[in-house]
This record gives sequence, C-alpha cells and structure tokens, in this order.
Amino acid sequence: MHVAILTFEGYNELDSLIALGVLNRIKGDDWRVTIATPGPKVTSMNGVVIEQMSTLEEACTADAVIIGSGIATREVVEDPAVMSVLRGLDPSRQLVAAQCSGALVLARLGLLDDIPACTDLTTRPWVIAAGIEVLNQPFYAKENIATAGGCLASQYLAAWIITRLKGKDAAEGALRYVAPVGEKDEYIERAWRNIAPYLPALTPTA
Repeated sequence: MHVAILTFEGYNELDSLIALGVLNRIKGDDWRVTIATPGPKVTSMNGVVIEQMSTLEEACTADAVIIGSGIATREVVEDPAVMSVLRGLDPSRQLVAAQCSGALVLARLGLLDDIPACTDLTTRPWVIAAGIEVLNQPFYAKENIATAGGCLASQYLAAWIITRLKGKDAAEGALRYVAPVGEKDEYIERAWRNIAPYLPALTPTA
C-alpha cells in the first residue's frame, strides 16, 4: 500500500512531517509512505528543504493521499499544470485527505461539494469563500474524504488512514508510539473521540 503526502513549496513542516512520522510507525514490505512533490525539491515556510520521494502523478495512483498545507496553497490551486495532474485524484478508489489549507485544493477539484470541511483559522475565510461549510472541529470525514484543521490535527488524518487500511489496532499502536509519556492513554482516547464517528461500520483488522 502506498500513502502519498502532497507537499508543495512553502509547505508547513508540522503538517507533512508529523503525518509522515506517524504513518511510518507501520512497518512491512506492503507499506510505503512518500512525500510527493511537483519537483525534485521543495522548501518549507521555515526553510527546511526536502527531496521528492514520489511524483504527483504517482500520488494519484496511491491507496491514500494527504494534501499537505503551506503558505502558498492559494498559488497551487491557480497553477493549471499542478491542478491538471491532481484531477487524477479519485475518492472512489483511494482515500483522499487534506490538512489545513489543503482543503482549498479539494474545493477547487470539486471534491467537497456537499461535504463540510475542517481547516485552520487562517484558511477558514478562503474555504468559506469557495462555498464550503467549515466546521469548528479538528477532524471530519465522509466516506473516503477527510479533512483536518490545525497543524497537530495531522495525527488524526494519519490515524484515520491507518485505521482504514490496516485496522484500529495498528492505528492505536502508531499513536501510542508517538504520544507523550504519561499521557498515552489520554492521547489515544482523544484521538478516537475525534476519529471514530467518521469511520465505516466495518474496518479491516489487519
């Protein structure tokens, strides 16, 4: 299984890299997590340079995709070359999630029609202007589309994807690994409170 995290110029490190870290708690030859970029390298909003692990085209064939956030997302949605590729994203055959301003990409692709979204407070007015209802909560999902608002809500997107692809036990193990010592149970309970209402009735157990 391949999980791709779309990461653009000016990306937010917390959005892309926390998800990367949590998702990579799953080990196995059938599990691959990549940073998907439009070019060979991208530089974060704070100057952190990372190299491409997969292309946007490869992301469109992945089992799950997280559209990361950043300071240039409004420029991304106005880039016809990038958006042309991203029209290959298809929730009918893959999980599609967006972190913070990544919701703008989903909105431009028409994937949030009649679906409310979560996003960060800075992006909120732009998502509303796009005609999308914005919820005052960190996570929301409907079928194969999920959104999260706030940098540290990226853990919820990662846990949702792991649960959908590998089961609840795998997701709980990943969260327990990264949770602060002395707060692990509380941390996991909070995660399930946010995620569980939006999970299918039947989820894989392995």
